[in-house]
Amino acid sequence: MAAARRNNAKCPPRRSRKILPPEFSINPLFIRNGEGSVPPFRMPDQGMVPETAYKKIHDEIALDGNANLNLATFVTTWMEPTADRLYAESFNKNLIDKCDYPQTAAIEDRCIRILADLWHSPRPQNTMGVSTTGSSEACMLGGLALKRRWQNARKRQGKPIDRPNIVFSSAVQIVWKKFANYWDVEPRYVNITPDHPYMNPEGVLGAVDENTIGVVPTLGLTYTGLYEPVEKIADALDDLQSRTGLDIPIHVDAASGGLIAPFLQPGLVWDFQLTRVKSINVSGHKYGLVYPGIGWIIWREAEDLPVDLIFHVAYLGGNMPTLGLSFSRPSSQILLQYYNFLRLGKAGYYQVQRTSKTVARFLGKAIQDMKPFELFTDGSDIPVITFRLKEGYTANWNLYNLSQQLRTFGWQVPAYSLPPDMENVTLMRVVVRNGFSMNLAHLFLNNLIQSVSFLDSFEKPIPHDSNCDISFHH
Repeated sequence: MAAARRNNAKCPPRRSRKILPPEFSINPLFIRNGEGSVPPFRMPDQGMVPETAYKKIHDEIALDGNANLNLATFVTTWMEPTADRLYAESFNKNLIDKCDYPQTAAIEDRCIRILADLWHSPRPQNTMGVSTTGSSEACMLGGLALKRRWQNARKRQGKPIDRPNIVFSSAVQIVWKKFANYWDVEPRYVNITPDHPYMNPEGVLGAVDENTIGVVPTLGLTYTGLYEPVEKIADALDDLQSRTGLDIPIHVDAASGGLIAPFLQPGLVWDFQLTRVKSINVSGHKYGLVYPGIGWIIWREAEDLPVDLIFHVAYLGGNMPTLGLSFSRPSSQILLQYYNFLRLGKAGYYQVQRTSKTVARFLGKAIQDMKPFELFTDGSDIPVITFRLKEGYTANWNLYNLSQQLRTFGWQVPAYSLPPDMENVTLMRVVVRNGFSMNLAHLFLNNLIQSVSFLDSFEKPIPHDSNCDISFHH
């Protein structure tokens, strides 16, 4: 009963600022004269020795979850010690100072060429691309390029440019909703359905018109891990152009799948092999296997990026072309991306991604065989599985309760509802990344079985407080 009471207890509020004490005490072993405490919300009058500051922060972040047990995030949580050493040697270099750090700039350019070649750009040595702080910035740049190309074309035709729209799935990553909001573009959603849990060509054709700046299919939906059918959407838009003259480009949001499909599904046509695909983004810090803080966007050909989005700046002794929403940032992640390209090669990326997929498929089958669950997606596209409670299994607990219970073992596993037209479906998602071994998968399954057994022991419904939910991680 004690465990049941703990489970039913109210979770602490997400923002606990108001309940913090007016001062934080310091361990007596670290105290110097006048250092007995520090204020939490204002800068202290005097500083402290490095060890004291370190100990204060170190102890506080010990309350965070274990990154290696975070099955909610797509972001890389582990790299090799040699990569850690390279990271430590380069984080003090400002990436934007390309004249001061020419070799780092050259390595960034090599990464762009490598990705352009991997995605079948017709001229990988000459096309345009840029590193970003993550796929979110890359998506913003891709959307801006679509909007500017549409505006320029409309101006040449003497047509108005005041009502642009962009088309994507209702299951699209939230950055695209931000793009539409921030840059005054009407978002048009193709709602997912039980028959089509992704954006389909028919839905796209029903949403586009002469004001559509582009269509954005996702290669690896955040909600389910599914690939949207890029080639079929491109074929439908080709047919539309042949019938109406409307030429609507595609940007592929390949944040998760862009560094999986070339290795695990090499026969899948989704990239620059389709002439209608004008740009692609990827998260280097997801299945690119780099620590957080790196994304990429590549254009099919140089002319697909409007030149008026490129600035030339006289900075630190040179004339530097710049494209991006951010400016200063560390060079480390660029070098780590190149490290992975050299360290792994195509064969190594295949091995790493295949291992993740094998673990995901193993977990999917094991969960499918458990009495309470049915699989929604099995990891066939990216190494992500989703599952839901079988209808009628229990009225006493739900997947949010299961998420909370798994947290007692250290596992962070999100539960969430799907977008409109499927909002009555609640899923749990497990993201398998490099470092999540088969051994950890067995341990997770043991804890999942224990959690289900504990929840099944309740004779009455468990109160659900949404403040306790593990939030949806992209």
